[in-house]
Amino acid sequence: MNDKHLQIGFVGLGLIGGSIAKSIRRSFPETEILGFDVDQNALSLALADNTISSSVTSIEAMGNCDYIFLCAPVHYNIAYLPIIKGIINDDCILTDVGSVKSDIYKAIHDNKLQDYFIGGHPMVGSERSGFEAASDRLIENAYYFVTPSSTVSASKVETLRTFLEDLGAIPIIYSPERHDEITAYISHIPHVIASSLVNLVSNEEDEAGMLKQLAAGGFKDITRIASSNPVVWEHILLSNPVNVVNGLKKFANEIDEMINAIENDNAKGIYDFFDHAKNYRNSIPEHATGVIRMNYDVYLDIPDEPNALATAVSHIGEAGINLKNIGITHNREDNEGVLRLSFYDNESAVSAADLLKKLEYQVYER
Repeated sequence: MNDKHLQIGFVGLGLIGGSIAKSIRRSFPETEILGFDVDQNALSLALADNTISSSVTSIEAMGNCDYIFLCAPVHYNIAYLPIIKGIINDDCILTDVGSVKSDIYKAIHDNKLQDYFIGGHPMVGSERSGFEAASDRLIENAYYFVTPSSTVSASKVETLRTFLEDLGAIPIIYSPERHDEITAYISHIPHVIASSLVNLVSNEEDEAGMLKQLAAGGFKDITRIASSNPVVWEHILLSNPVNVVNGLKKFANEIDEMINAIENDNAKGIYDFFDHAKNYRNSIPEHATGVIRMNYDVYLDIPDEPNALATAVSHIGEAGINLKNIGITHNREDNEGVLRLSFYDNESAVSAADLLKKLEYQVYER
């Protein structure tokens, strides 16, 4: 395939599909990109900013494509497979972006598309959704799962891997089965645990709502992902049940061991529990891109006096650094600083921290 004169079809132009399409347009501006989406507004926006070359009303129009990216919800992607089977050309690479592979691979097998399909999953996300939130840099320097089956040709796998590298992503190749195991442990199960912690505290709430007021610092950090879309997580967990249930059972065993250690005054067991967790947690790369979206926050102390907050924020704006959000931290159990500044990316957060340090603010980086 000649990357400079490709024809690529996108089924779905939401956050992920739109971002990959934008990355292709930036990296290979001559590419012909066809877009299909039930959301006419997404198509209009993608046409208006030249992300796609044309919109199509039927997937049949993608018969000459070199790549077809399935970026709709998984049940929609599966429904489109019989149509794709009837039009796909021999050299085409069919791929998706879903966070669970078992259902799509079963459907691929049922539709006899194994020779064309290579699953994909960029480890990116955002609190926003839709084409409006898409960015041509979203997958840049992000891990991108490539999950070939045992039947697809090695040459197609290498072609997709190279193409994703050209877009700035970091492809990592795993089997579909291993992918679903990994994402269960680093994404799906943590979402269940975070939500269970929130429900635990919610069930102990008093009439004054004081737990909600006091729940800051570490609690907010470890439960942030509990704000995720419940419909999305309903579908994800039901699509990856074996791995999620196995992991939750192992987690329950961890909790049971801690309960036993506390009840039996087992100081060494308690220490070892936290020590092992601390050492492994500290070995995780600080700014690696993972499945769970990162926050880029900087905390600082400011005096309780007129215009102090506005002055601190104005320094950020005058330096041309894009600030996402600000907040006051009333519970500073983790020595975080009173003012929280949130940024869209790590580079902005680091630049802001460096600037504020030079201006002699007390800065706490997380």
